[in-house]
Amino acid sequence: MRTATLGPAEREQALAAMAEHELDVLVVGAGVVGAGTALDAATRGLATGLVEARDWASGTSSRSSKLIHGGLRYLEMLDFALVREALKERGLMLQKLAPHLVKPVPFLYPLQHKGWERLYAGSGVALYDAMSVSSGHGRGLPAHRHLTRRHALRAAPCLRKDALVGALQYYDAQVDDARYVTTLVRTAASYGARVAPRARVVGFLREGERVVGARVRDVEAGGEYEIRARQVVNATGVWTDDTQALIAERGQFHVRASKGIHLVVPKDRIHSSTGLILRTEKSVLFVIPWGRHWIVGTTDTDWDLDKAHPAASSADIDYLLDHVNRVLAVPLTRDDVEGVYAGLRPLLAGESDATSKLSREHTVAHPVPGLVVVAGGKYTTYRVMAKDAVDAAVHGLDQRVADCVTEDVPLLGAEGYHARWNGRARTAVRHGLHVARVEHLLNRYGTLAEEVLDLIAADPSLGEPLAAADDYLRAEIVYAASHEGARHLDDVLTRRTRISIETFDRGTLSARECAELMAPVLGWEADQVEREVLHYGKRVEAERESQRQPDDLTADAARLGAPDIAPL
Repeated sequence: MRTATLGPAEREQALAAMAEHELDVLVVGAGVVGAGTALDAATRGLATGLVEARDWASGTSSRSSKLIHGGLRYLEMLDFALVREALKERGLMLQKLAPHLVKPVPFLYPLQHKGWERLYAGSGVALYDAMSVSSGHGRGLPAHRHLTRRHALRAAPCLRKDALVGALQYYDAQVDDARYVTTLVRTAASYGARVAPRARVVGFLREGERVVGARVRDVEAGGEYEIRARQVVNATGVWTDDTQALIAERGQFHVRASKGIHLVVPKDRIHSSTGLILRTEKSVLFVIPWGRHWIVGTTDTDWDLDKAHPAASSADIDYLLDHVNRVLAVPLTRDDVEGVYAGLRPLLAGESDATSKLSREHTVAHPVPGLVVVAGGKYTTYRVMAKDAVDAAVHGLDQRVADCVTEDVPLLGAEGYHARWNGRARTAVRHGLHVARVEHLLNRYGTLAEEVLDLIAADPSLGEPLAAADDYLRAEIVYAASHEGARHLDDVLTRRTRISIETFDRGTLSARECAELMAPVLGWEADQVEREVLHYGKRVEAERESQRQPDDLTADAARLGAPDIAPL
């Protein structure tokens, strides 16, 4: 199977091919649901296209809590079906679909009341584990444990002694959400899907009431393409209502945005061998291990301002610091925060005024002939959403099409991953790298790490780490542009890597080195390198300014001070 190189030439070819031949299915939006839909359609043998206005996962799907989980708190809401479905998907990703990208992660739940709370919370976690095993895909994760206060403090010395009387420990899973989506897109392309980032749908093609395709603007080179398709799938998440407005038809449902922000702090600021899950008055708060860092999140507030760049305000940051510091022996301060990011959850509106109570279920609709809309849901259940969307599209194709097979289709890099992991020491010797570097590559690319290592073999200087972000090798920056569809510096620093949230400088000190590595691949002249570096610096400063503002309105205005480098 081809590994689907997604460089500049492949993007041009994809747009031209989509405009030349009618597709069976055109998917609009390359977040996790859109990418999953493209993979589902392509693996059923359908002629499939995928277009994205910005970069893969540039919206919600790169700004999550980075957890693959069943949704323990949904048990409390008695939403057993949603939890069972999500636990099955978690197991599939861990065991079969993407073991190189999805990893187990332990969480400690501090108990604050003797007796009844251990019984109540313990029953919930026991049910969670039982539902996981009963799904058929739950084995491999350790079972939950009951801990005394002494044992809990041994696992998490960071906790204040008066913050708990005991604890429960259980396991979920985590993922680099943007990397997962990029791998989904590449996997879809390897099965024949035509994929193009920076290609914005500006209108739909109509024949009477029927939608027969879309008008797509090339955001990079200019010009428009008419892409005809027998079925179009709108998978644009929080932009669902905006995309529906292009057909001047009233939608059957509305999608409401809920903002969640996260803080990133260095590993040494919180002394713990396990993640934490804490109850708040509104929801839950996670402290999640993330390499040499911790992710602290999240908030849950209504958002009706700019969807492309949701802003974290000073009040949001204070909220998280205040709540996490209630249990930490050594409090976190603003000076400890390396990175901040904000994302928007696409929630189906109309069920409740409180965003934390809005449905995480998804829905699929056929508002007009030729157009399918999929919305809602959660990251973990993207594959089920994609299946339902393609099933609806197939219904409109009026022909016999194979059933969904994505439950048995590993993502690129998954096949042979465990064997490569077992041989990582020999790989390190063969390429002259430290074994920790090879482990890093295997956990980001799986068996595709060989393609990154080939770049290093051809140019040994690419085996050096970035000067100001030494978790990443120079080769990874080149590979992002040559193989993964990265078009701009922001794509690389924010999504192909996580330098923008993992360094105190937010990536500004790495910007020039990365831009110069990308330049030969993307054909940038010196003036384009300067533009990329300047734009990225303005973006970071606008974000910092927004995080100094007291509320959403002022934070949004400050963040909009830095325009996109490729205006939409």
